[in-house]
Amino acid sequence: MALIFSYLRKYRVAAFAALFMLLLELVVELIQPYLIQKIIDDGIQQENLSVVWMWGGVLLVSAVIAFAAGISSSFYAAHASQGFGADLRESLYERVQSFSYAVFNRFATSSLIIRLTGDITQLQDTVFMGLRFATRVPLVVIGSVIMALVVNVQLGLFLALTVPILLLFIFYVMKKVSVMFRTVQKRLDEVNGVAQENLIGIRLIRVFVRMGHEIERFGQSIHRLMTSTMAAQRFAETTMPFIMLVMNASILLILWFGRNDINVTGDATMGEVVAVVNYAVRTMGSLSMLSWIVATISRANASRHRISEVLQTDENGIGNAKGKDTSASSQAMATGKSYTLKDSVEYEQVDFSYPGSDLHVLEKVSFKARAGDRIAIMGATGSGKTSLVQLLLRLYDPDQGVIRIDGNNIEKYPVGDLRGFIGYVPQEAVLFTGTVRENIAWGNPQASDEEVKEAARKAQIHQTIEALPNGYDTLLGQRGVNLSGGQKQRLSIARALVRRPQILILDDSTSALDVKTEAALLHELTQLSCTTFLITQKISSTSSADLILLLDEGRLIAKGTHHELMQDSELYRRIYESQFGQEERYA
Repeated sequence: MALIFSYLRKYRVAAFAALFMLLLELVVELIQPYLIQKIIDDGIQQENLSVVWMWGGVLLVSAVIAFAAGISSSFYAAHASQGFGADLRESLYERVQSFSYAVFNRFATSSLIIRLTGDITQLQDTVFMGLRFATRVPLVVIGSVIMALVVNVQLGLFLALTVPILLLFIFYVMKKVSVMFRTVQKRLDEVNGVAQENLIGIRLIRVFVRMGHEIERFGQSIHRLMTSTMAAQRFAETTMPFIMLVMNASILLILWFGRNDINVTGDATMGEVVAVVNYAVRTMGSLSMLSWIVATISRANASRHRISEVLQTDENGIGNAKGKDTSASSQAMATGKSYTLKDSVEYEQVDFSYPGSDLHVLEKVSFKARAGDRIAIMGATGSGKTSLVQLLLRLYDPDQGVIRIDGNNIEKYPVGDLRGFIGYVPQEAVLFTGTVRENIAWGNPQASDEEVKEAARKAQIHQTIEALPNGYDTLLGQRGVNLSGGQKQRLSIARALVRRPQILILDDSTSALDVKTEAALLHELTQLSCTTFLITQKISSTSSADLILLLDEGRLIAKGTHHELMQDSELYRRIYESQFGQEERYA
């Protein structure tokens, strides 16, 4: 709780101003029934019109003051709550961005979206409600009880004895409903997860004619959410009829005994009875809001727990590591100067398994790639190819072994600087809503228009872009929906090339290219002065590589040039024959 609401400190002046105005409003409102008593007893009962006008004027002025104070309180409460929500959302997003890949995978994407939007909005609204309404309710109740006792002790006791019973019941409901709304938030995550999967895979769903199945699956998740929400809300709403029953009974007792005190004993006046009933009605009105307040606070408590879970997640240090090293290369990287790979990239006895899994993805992998070499990585699905390059990017760290750049352990380099001189093209091309130019320049925001076009030429996409309706200013749809798979891949490659990387990683990112385009692209890469890691299944891509790594179930079973592997590796020969053997046989 302290962690979340520490974000409110920045707006404490506005929060205190909201509370001060609220107190002023309450003081004025609590005096009003007392003024009505004076008008009845000293004015109407005594047939003294001057007293009626005097206290009536005071009552009118107090109403104006209460109205102005209420408006001011709402203004300051809105300022504090909106600022609190904006800062918390920014901090949570920054926290998510700092996560290592391993930590990020602990949370479903749909769940993070809900936490960044719905959960924070829930807390933001609760802060406003707390400054404007939740604080008002107990003050109105306490103030009304005190003023009722001041006006008439005997009649005020009925109200003083009723309120504690209601408060105990309300606190019990709040505790139960809080747990129930946590379940509601989990169900909401499920609904958003199903919706996200369906929207991303809408083409596949239609091709496989699975619309009915997915509609039914979404309907089931919606039904579970509806059931959980209704159960929580039904329980929360039980506060309202109970409060009304008890408070109406209290008002009836006040009226019954008040009539007796007026007519028989003379211990009360008509104005006192009206004032006490007025305070009882105000108390009932405030307590009746508690069903809404209980539901809101319960939802907010569930949201607070979910946001705190992200903010307090243990970080393993990869995502924002600040390693220190005094080597010349590290100093150049740390100062932001362009870094040039001079020697090699080396893996030494590297073991790796994903967090929470005992399965070894990589086992005792060792190789050395010289600066400027092209390294082709081959292997069956699940052999560890992508994991191998993810370790170089420090998306994960190896369990054992060392990865070196120019002889220095990469763990000593600041992660941001390490990734700054690496160009990475993932298996799945990821594009953002915006223009073609913006998508390419996303890899290097300082790139000039000519540098963007040069990167596009090298990626074999320049002519395609020029043929688009608005050229480089053509607006792409979400995830590049208006481009083909090969066009997306080439744009992603251009984005990596515009960085002028010292190390270029292509993770099976030429799979959608035809042979001619791929050959032209590989030829352009030979003109670059960067070390290239190319994950591929095509022999045509590996034949000109300086070093080929052949992986099988996480083990490096062969390495060398194309000529060397054709002589020494039976598996490589089988792969070659499966792709080219038949053509050669008929040549």
